[in-house]
Amino acid sequence: MRRPVLIALVGVDGSGKTTQARALARRLTARGVPAAYFENAGGRPLWNRLARSVGRPDGVALFGRTCYPVVEATVRAAAMARTLLWSWATGRTAVLDRWTYCQYVIMRARGDRGGRAVRAAYRMFPAPTVVCFLAVAPEVAQRRVLARGIDTEELPHLRALDAAYRALPEFGGFVVLPGDGDPDEVAAALDGVVAPLVDGQGAAAGSSGPDAAAAG
Repeated sequence: MRRPVLIALVGVDGSGKTTQARALARRLTARGVPAAYFENAGGRPLWNRLARSVGRPDGVALFGRTCYPVVEATVRAAAMARTLLWSWATGRTAVLDRWTYCQYVIMRARGDRGGRAVRAAYRMFPAPTVVCFLAVAPEVAQRRVLARGIDTEELPHLRALDAAYRALPEFGGFVVLPGDGDPDEVAAALDGVVAPLVDGQGAAAGSSGPDAAAAG
């Protein structure tokens, strides 16, 4: 069985990575390349809701600055492990909404300790076949986050996330796609990157597996 194609989309909150990743998995399957979407998140919305239910402002306040990154990194690791197990078992394409890099970035933006330990623990996870960074102005990302009405993001935090992505040692190997534009234009650019990776795969037998994964 050949190694499956792993397509990762990363970017700040509001960059459109989840929308584009879900749509990409559907387009690939429709074109005869069975693919599944996986959300490899750390559970932040869940922890924030739990925190507010007990009178705390967010997950960091609930677990504490030291424990929260451990919880977040562990949940993300479990999600990524599930993604790899599915993709290796089926040999089919996996569209990754977030990957290891997102944990490194969020910890750096928050000023968390333990970044080296997390990197060491995450060495078990392979680099995706391709990583697409959706570049979007923090101001645009903030407007998108506010428009969806689920959560909020402070502009300084979004700027810190963007800077942390660009400071990653792996960033030079990312494919940078403009995320500010029309969603259809972003999708077309994404298809152009992905097409050479999946050409010739054809339709695999059986179902394409799960369409979504753990919330976060």
